[in-house]
Amino acid sequence: MNPRSFLYSVDPATSVATITLNRPDRLNALTFEVYAELRDTFRALDTDPGVRAILITGAGRAFCTGGDVEDIIGALFSRDAEGLLEFTRLTGDLILSIRQCSRPVVAALNGTVAGAGAVIAAASDIRIAAETAKIAFLFSRVGLTGADMGAAWLLPRLVGMAHASELLMLGDFVSAERAAQIGLYNRVVPGDRLMAEATEVAARLARGPSVALGVTKQALNQEAHMDLVAAIEWEAQAQAACMGNPNFREAYEAFRARRNPRFV
Repeated sequence: MNPRSFLYSVDPATSVATITLNRPDRLNALTFEVYAELRDTFRALDTDPGVRAILITGAGRAFCTGGDVEDIIGALFSRDAEGLLEFTRLTGDLILSIRQCSRPVVAALNGTVAGAGAVIAAASDIRIAAETAKIAFLFSRVGLTGADMGAAWLLPRLVGMAHASELLMLGDFVSAERAAQIGLYNRVVPGDRLMAEATEVAARLARGPSVALGVTKQALNQEAHMDLVAAIEWEAQAQAACMGNPNFREAYEAFRARRNPRFV
């Protein structure tokens, strides 16, 4: 892949793909092109045999501050209702592409995380933040619903209904420390350690059993809508299928040989 609107690389030693939002002068605000290319990239990575985990971060002092005021927000006022819906479906498709991608996604939050950037972070599987990475779901502050891009589905599952209501209705920035306290961030580290920490987590996931991790992510997406009986049956069938995968035998053989497993 050769995206034009952000940086992309794959480390062949770890099979980790790194996406770096690269508009630091605009605090990595998103354009129509960035939305579309990010969506297409996550969809492609779902089946890319050379990628087993994904790391997304931002250049400069921000992770992502949402839609660009000049390139997107201003342009929306010239659209009719159908055109507005086309845009909001595009933004939602980006979040779907992250959640439906079978590869684990680690967000390295290097600075300000706001608006659509906050939802991208919430859609990632693991969030590792620098101490400066304040976050806000700003939609209500600009006269829009806080329920945007799947935020009202994602946040209650991460932080609970009470915290989600506060974040989405008030739209205030919260510190990295507070975000970690309520479960929105998995880890908070000094800024100079962020990429090393996030890269190690992504590499560890890439060394894991890819098929089983993809099934785990699928279960997390789907089981919220199931009752306990249905969830247990779904997991029984999924686990039986994983037991037929070569990685299960590899873990067994590695245990017997007292070595680390080499998952495929």
